[in-house]
Parts: sequence; C-alpha cells; structure tokens
Amino acid sequence: MTGGGTGPMAGKTVLVTGGTSGIGKATALGLAALGARVAITGRDLARTRDAAAGIAAAAGNPAVDPFAADMSSQAAVRQLAQEILDAYPRLDVLVNNAGGFWATRRLTADGQEHTFAVNHLAGFLLTNLLLDRLKAGAPARIVTVASAAHSSGRIDFDDLQDEHGYSAQRAYAESKLANVMFTYELARRLHGTGVSATTLHPGGVRTGIGTEDPGLLFKLAFSLARPLLKTPQQGAATSIYLASSPAAEGITGKYFVNSKPKASSKSSYDEAAAARLWQISADLVGLTARGQQPN
Repeated sequence: MTGGGTGPMAGKTVLVTGGTSGIGKATALGLAALGARVAITGRDLARTRDAAAGIAAAAGNPAVDPFAADMSSQAAVRQLAQEILDAYPRLDVLVNNAGGFWATRRLTADGQEHTFAVNHLAGFLLTNLLLDRLKAGAPARIVTVASAAHSSGRIDFDDLQDEHGYSAQRAYAESKLANVMFTYELARRLHGTGVSATTLHPGGVRTGIGTEDPGLLFKLAFSLARPLLKTPQQGAATSIYLASSPAAEGITGKYFVNSKPKASSKSSYDEAAAARLWQISADLVGLTARGQQPN
C-alpha cells in the first residue's frame, strides 16, 4: 500500500500503536490530516476499523489502515510487525504510543509483568522488528511516548517483574523511565543511519488510561485533576511535531515537552544501565534466543 492525502506528509507512511482512542487517535488524525498514510493498531479489529474510518473522515484522507494487535502478547507484536512489512514497502515513521496503567499486578501470556510488557517490551520488540524497513527508507523517525512520571522511576534489575510488593505507580514510572532509556540507547545504536529516535511527555491528558483497572487512588486523583488536563488533541501535539515537523528532522536522542527539548531525569542518562536494559529486554522478547541480534 502506498499513497495518502495531500499535504506536507503526502507520500509518507506512519504507524501509530494504540491509535483507537486518546492521544494515539489524535496523533493519527493529525498525521492523516497532514497527508500521511497512517496505520493504527488496537486490540479489537472491529473497534480499530471504526476508529480508522472516523479518522479518515475527519482528516479528509482515506488512507487510514486498521491492524488488530494485543500489545501484551509478543506473538501478536511479531504478527503485527509482519503484517506491516507485508503491507508497506516503506515505513517513514513509527510512533510507539500504546501503553497504560494497571492498579493490580498481572502477568501476560508470556509470563511478563503486564505494565512493563505493554509499556516497554512491546515497543522495544516492534521497533527492532521494523528497524530494517525504517533504515531502508531513511530519513525516518521513531517517536516513543513516555511521561514525566519517568522522573520518579527506577529500573530495579533485581525485580523487573515487580514480584516483591507491586505498586502501580512504581511500575508505571519504571516503564516510562524504560521508554526514555530505550530511546537514548536506540539513538546511539542508530547513529549514522538516518533514523532518529525521540521521546516525549505529552502532558496530563484526559484519556481512557487506567480505566481498565484504575484503583481507588487513581480514580480519585484523576477526577480531581480532570479540569486541569489537556485534551487528547493538545496531548498529541508533541507526538505530531516529532513525527512530522521539518524542524525536528535529524534530531535524535532527545526528550521533549510541549514540542521543545528538555532534560530528562538524571538516571535516564545512565548509559551502562541503558545498555543492560537493552540486553535484558532483548532476552525477554526472544530477539537473542532466536539467533536474532538486537540492532
């Protein structure tokens, strides 16, 4: 599949994970309105098709394609990557947007702690599986949605699965710190390829995050903060900027807030920890066990 609408992103192909609602849907709409062909993912195909049709109509661009994928499943992420490779001869932008907040500890089908698996490992695996296609069409961009919550996060290499006293806030902050560290390590590994890697804090946004398993404290805090939160459209602005703006071309290894580079937490710049996290992540998703070396 090629094509798209007219506009500054015409001829570009973009994949936005978690594109059926919230920031992801607003990001997909913004990029489709700029003329890109946009692929979105969601867990339910019917719902994803409906979202794609709504985005296409609102953007005035019919080139919005739905893909079903449960990002908590490594097999589903691998299948998604293959479907994307089969569908698109080139991929210009990957927006790792899918993520969430869960109050109670649960394990995925792969035996991974759910928050870490969805918020970090899924994007890590998908990015690696699509890297060759992104490199082939360079210049290309990888944008990963993190959060200011990363600043309170800590990568506990002795308990990445949060087996010892699960805290939803701690698990979320750890996963978002992993997003930032992954981006910085990815940028180092992609040096000279023409593929950039950036990450961002979208701001506090009125979305459906946490509604699946919110917990009492989350519900209370969210209801109190709701009047102060951004709309999904406002929250998507930085993702859209990093995915499409000529001003962001070639910028890599940076963390953005309100479409401007900003320093992330001190621990996020620990290169040794980032390299260790990369290797452990590769092992957890089977990139090394299958004889596939992480890029």
